[in-house]
Amino acid sequence: MNISYRGAAWDKRRTPVVFLSRGIPVDDVDLCWLALHLVFYGPSAAARRLTGRFPAIMDVFRAAQADFDGLRLAPEAVEAIVSGRAVDRARRELENIDRKAYTLLTLDDPAYPGYLREIFDPPFVLYCEGDPETLRNPAVAIVGARRPTPYGRAVAEKLAGDLADRGCVIASGLAAGIDACAHRGALRKGRTVAVLGSGLDVPYPWENRGLHRDIAARGAVVTEYALGTPPLAENFPVRNRIISGLSVGLVVVEAARKSGSLITAKLALSQDREVMAVPGNVTSELSEGPNGLIRDGARPVASWEDVAEALPSPWRENLLARRDEKEQNSGASLSQDECRLLDELPVDAALPIDELAERTGLSVSSLLALLLGLELKGAVVQHPGKEFQRRM
Repeated sequence: MNISYRGAAWDKRRTPVVFLSRGIPVDDVDLCWLALHLVFYGPSAAARRLTGRFPAIMDVFRAAQADFDGLRLAPEAVEAIVSGRAVDRARRELENIDRKAYTLLTLDDPAYPGYLREIFDPPFVLYCEGDPETLRNPAVAIVGARRPTPYGRAVAEKLAGDLADRGCVIASGLAAGIDACAHRGALRKGRTVAVLGSGLDVPYPWENRGLHRDIAARGAVVTEYALGTPPLAENFPVRNRIISGLSVGLVVVEAARKSGSLITAKLALSQDREVMAVPGNVTSELSEGPNGLIRDGARPVASWEDVAEALPSPWRENLLARRDEKEQNSGASLSQDECRLLDELPVDAALPIDELAERTGLSVSSLLALLLGLELKGAVVQHPGKEFQRRM
């Protein structure tokens, strides 16, 4: 028998890891959870039957093969547990997690998100890059289309920024479109959590890798998928239960009738979360999802106050109590020229610089100077091709 200690990432416990001759852990709870997770990998009725039979997770790996009779487990799963191969793989995974300075949270860990632990099928483990403290309180999730309209982008960024500015963590899936807008809006004012459908070391989509780094530096990126797991299509509907599970409420901003966002909304309802939606143009396909949710009873929202009012106590009162003087004086720092230019900019579309010049009678150079100032003040967002849109 040998005894070893975890690396720096595990200093929170300093628990000795004791192994028997066949590699079975005696008293390392986290290693047991990770080993079991790697055997079943994702929501599994078989895994629930297994954990329901044994009083403690360590007992699973102390058991003999006959102890698994009647559980209807795959023979290869039983063999991996009894032989010690599952533990060996988990030990190697822990070494890689430590090497990359990630954190592993397990169901028995006090730092595991309490709200997520309450759902029907919580992940046995969460890989975390960034600050696990970001997961301490429930979030508000904002999800939506991957190819939104300028209106949808503006709404998602505005809602996320306003909620984050009042101490609310924003959760989303780091996908292109509404997800990315929600993360960026939250990062301008506070914290956000991204839930991946791949391993932490496999950023997806590739164009959001910079955003991934920003979130990890000022919030948290989490996943239940092992290191090196590619972004397979079947992973994303499964990970959606984590987005809703981390949240006290979920907002859908633009989604087609059949979309991953509506899957997340259904999961949120099954988890007894508040489901909200931003009303959209009835002629747009991207409005079919949120408008349909509203027709079926979801709360329509257009501002952070609407979101706050929809949340249960004490989150509703905590958010509404964070109203501040900045709101009342939001336009005080703008010049008259900036205010006039803002009046020409819509919130539901982006205008090219030449059209703005025609509307205002200003030269392109003068416009660019004014727009730069407005962008720095957070009043305007610039899109590719020198197109500009007013933030809501």
